[in-house]
Amino acid sequence: MDAYSRRILAVYLTFDAPSYRSCMMALRICVSRFGRFPQTLVVDGGKEFHSVYFDTLLARYCCVKKTRPGGKPRFGSVIERLFGTTNTELIFNLLGNTQAAKQVRQLTQAIDPKRQAVWTLGDLYRFLKEWAYEVYDQDEHEALGTSPRQAYLQGMNQSGTRVHRHIPYNEEFLMATRPSSPKGEAMVQPGKGIKMNYLYYWSDAFRNPEVERTKVPVRYDPFDLGIAYAYVQGRWVKCISQYYSIFEGRSEKELLLASQEIRQQDKLTRTSPSVSAKRLADFIANVQEHENLLLQRLRDLEGKQVQNSLTNPEVARVREIVPTETEEVRVHPATMGGVKETEVEVPSVDVSRLPVFGEYR
Repeated sequence: MDAYSRRILAVYLTFDAPSYRSCMMALRICVSRFGRFPQTLVVDGGKEFHSVYFDTLLARYCCVKKTRPGGKPRFGSVIERLFGTTNTELIFNLLGNTQAAKQVRQLTQAIDPKRQAVWTLGDLYRFLKEWAYEVYDQDEHEALGTSPRQAYLQGMNQSGTRVHRHIPYNEEFLMATRPSSPKGEAMVQPGKGIKMNYLYYWSDAFRNPEVERTKVPVRYDPFDLGIAYAYVQGRWVKCISQYYSIFEGRSEKELLLASQEIRQQDKLTRTSPSVSAKRLADFIANVQEHENLLLQRLRDLEGKQVQNSLTNPEVARVREIVPTETEEVRVHPATMGGVKETEVEVPSVDVSRLPVFGEYR
């Protein structure tokens, strides 16, 4: 949230606990919407804000991090008030909200929120974005006397657009937001490639004799462990996992739960606690037998809807402005005197998607 104009810059929703992944996605959304990186970030004492990955990302784009003191809620009044406004204006008005559960003795089966849960994560995130970016953004703010969008535009006109601070949302920016291994580098082993998160990744660039047995910077996508990236000879190359068909689309959180489950089984059977890529692949293949891993998989699938909806709003706005019907003016050869014949091309209609209001009997 912009502290000056009270404008919501980025909204991200996930089932996972607070982590560096949430910080990464929030900053990605901010850059994709405005093409700018925050100049100053005010954070609390959460562990996700004090990691080496987060500090490196902020230093990469010359962003100053300010930590508000613990036990002082007034230092975060701007964002804390936003949470309350979101609840009262949107969340508490949705079907299945848990406000009635405050008084358990007055609950009945007809009004029990657990029986009325109909919202999925993707749908909730879509309407939350619409409320944050359109409704709240254009409502008059009591502290400002105008809407947050208007205050933001006025501030940009007064202080200038500052084109030199523009950051394109391209592969270079996405690579900067991707995390790295704890050591930051990995050894290129001949015939195997690099190893990260118990998995080996291979690229044809590793066939070069000058690259073999050297340490290269590595990065990976926390939402897709099937691929990784290595910086080889001045460029980033894409690497494929040895069990790509199994780990494609698997998240880092799911892999962590699988490795913990394997270690727990080894402890019960009193065997050596060794986690390999083959054991992880076999374990994930039988995911139905493990409730914790299956639950995380369902959460990741719901999170895919959120990630797929992270499109550029400017592009979406342009698509809404462009009409679906195209009008073409043609001159009929039989007409005389410059008379024109107008033909309108109407797009085809999918009859299967039309609502059925009744059935004739």
